Amino acid sequence: MVFPRRLLGCGTAAATAALAACSPVHDWRDVRPADTQAVLQFPCRPVLHQRTVPLAGPAVQLSLLACTAGGQTWALAHADLADPLRVGPALVEMRSSAAAKLKAIDSPLQWLAVPGATPNVHSGRGRLGARPSANAPESGALQMELLLFAHGTRVFQASVLGQQLPADEVDTFFASIGFRQ
Repeated sequence: MVFPRRLLGCGTAAATAALAACSPVHDWRDVRPADTQAVLQFPCRPVLHQRTVPLAGPAVQLSLLACTAGGQTWALAHADLADPLRVGPALVEMRSSAAAKLKAIDSPLQWLAVPGATPNVHSGRGRLGARPSANAPESGALQMELLLFAHGTRVFQASVLGQQLPADEVDTFFASIGFRQ
């Protein structure tokens, strides 16, 4: 049987689209950030960035592991404060800084236990959503899901940033976080 070229081209395009649909957007992998006992899974290969920032007092080195997959940026920031009295204020500052950078509406944190984390009243999971604006429709605005927690004197912020946040994948990311014993 002979197929017209136009149909063959459509068949090839359809096969290519089907194969692309089958390829995973997220390639989950175990990550163990250096100098921490943390373990988690990222949906892509994170890259390490470091800089010195003031955080609840004197400047500290902030480490950020981040990558992009599926149109979202997945990240884990952490810093050792060396002083347990700075942990609570640093968690509050990390949350308010993220909200300010996004010019976002901050929702109340909901408790989410991170296995092995040090309990802290300022720990929890929250969502930052864009403020309604006539100039920026909400559908195109950035949103962030974040999880704040501590382990000893080290503070952590796990986050997913994007216009669309896939609930199942965000839940998988946050549920993967824990600490080695």
